[in-house]
Amino acid sequence: MAIKQFKPLTPGTRTLALPTRDEITTGDGKKAPKRLRKALKGPKGRNNLGRVTCRHKGGGHKQAYRIIDFKRNKHGVPGVVSTIEYDPNRNVSICLITYADGDKRYVLHVKDVNVGDTVMSGLSSDIAEIKAGNALPLDAIPLGWQVHNIELTPGKGGQMVRSAGASAQIVAKEGDYVTLKLPSSEMRKVLKRCMATIGVLSNDEFKNRSLGKAGRKRWMGVRPTVRGSVMNPIDHPHGGGEGKAPIGRSGPVTPWGKPALGAKTRSPKKHSNRLIVRRRTK
Repeated sequence: MAIKQFKPLTPGTRTLALPTRDEITTGDGKKAPKRLRKALKGPKGRNNLGRVTCRHKGGGHKQAYRIIDFKRNKHGVPGVVSTIEYDPNRNVSICLITYADGDKRYVLHVKDVNVGDTVMSGLSSDIAEIKAGNALPLDAIPLGWQVHNIELTPGKGGQMVRSAGASAQIVAKEGDYVTLKLPSSEMRKVLKRCMATIGVLSNDEFKNRSLGKAGRKRWMGVRPTVRGSVMNPIDHPHGGGEGKAPIGRSGPVTPWGKPALGAKTRSPKKHSNRLIVRRRTK
């Protein structure tokens, strides 16, 4: 996948750069199977009282949520990649798998997996071979291989490494745990019984896109963000003063007075701290 540059015919296309989506095989008019989609409605960013609890959410284009099979628990049944589709709810493409028994499920699209390829999940390499798109327990995947959609609790479904172009590397196996090097460079232990899918996720050029204009962000359901320094003192700790006044604190803070930009927020009492071998560097 490459990045497409646009001719600057309008101000909005002057800096616009978007992924080409060459691998997508379905047109915009084709809907997802009814059983695999559901409506996305409701007041975005608000609670049951209608009050804003998460800022900068609202509006956006009408969307339907595609139900993704993160568990990959259909063991031993081969499936064929029928289509590769765009998903408005994530930055990675998805593909529709048609299994030998007629069942259809969406999974995350893996780089170099094309329409017509066969994928499978299994509890050992005797059932599902070691190749891109197949899902196996971490213990059954050799050292050095790239994986994604990794479970943290066996049977719960993949929770880690699910974004465009992402993958984790298996670097060690010891006892009941497998050590992974995550995209953030953190090294972490995961139970060897947890499932993972082999390969690198597609759409790796997503990080190089440029939206070109504020309106495109509004189509995505993101409302404007106002800087605290231009607010009044009642609205933000950075507000007030004459002209471009400094923030008047030892460091930047959130609208609620908590330290921002680099303050560590992970709880020192979190039970999974013992599983982190090396902290991330980025």
